[in-house]
Amino acid sequence: MSVRQSALLALADDSPDLWDAGFGEVAKRLLTAGVRCFASTGFHATTTRDITKAAALSPAALYVHFASKEDVLFEITRSGHRRVLEVVRSTEDADDPSVYLKALVARFVAWHARHHVAARVSQYELSALTAEHYEVIAGLRQQTTAVFEAAIQWGVEQRAFGVVDAHRLVRAILSLGVDLVRWYRLDGADSPDQLGGFYAELALGMVAAATSAEAT
Repeated sequence: MSVRQSALLALADDSPDLWDAGFGEVAKRLLTAGVRCFASTGFHATTTRDITKAAALSPAALYVHFASKEDVLFEITRSGHRRVLEVVRSTEDADDPSVYLKALVARFVAWHARHHVAARVSQYELSALTAEHYEVIAGLRQQTTAVFEAAIQWGVEQRAFGVVDAHRLVRAILSLGVDLVRWYRLDGADSPDQLGGFYAELALGMVAAATSAEAT
């Protein structure tokens, strides 16, 4: 495999299926090209010409659909965070808090694995957003965090978990799940679902460890 082929494979994920139906096909091509460019060279080193070239469009095409390069980044980031929130909110309820928490973590991790390139851009290029756009993303992140914190609190109330600092524990669980976007590849040893299952077991171990730490 050539270096170019290896680099392209490393940037392969399911990001083309993220975009809302309201976007036309050309806008979706630009968003997908933006993901690849930002992931490859970073937001600041990417030009609008780089994005349109990657989308096989004329240099002026971007401004027909987006106000700026930052607007492309915002739409990528907003789409990703919206999808994550949908995924965790649609996790099926369970009678057992442990089963529910495992399902939440498994779905959260598997989503980030399937969309690891878009998620990498969404997580590590946040500082390039305007203050107004950042506030929108921060609100979506807070809503996702709240779903996990509610799951932990439910487990504590049902005495399935010991008394723990839910905020601290959720921060650790989510950080572990998000970090995989730095290194994961779809052609790796673990499928997204396998990785999700593994991390779900780790999350329960973290709950037990946090309970022990609080008790000492």
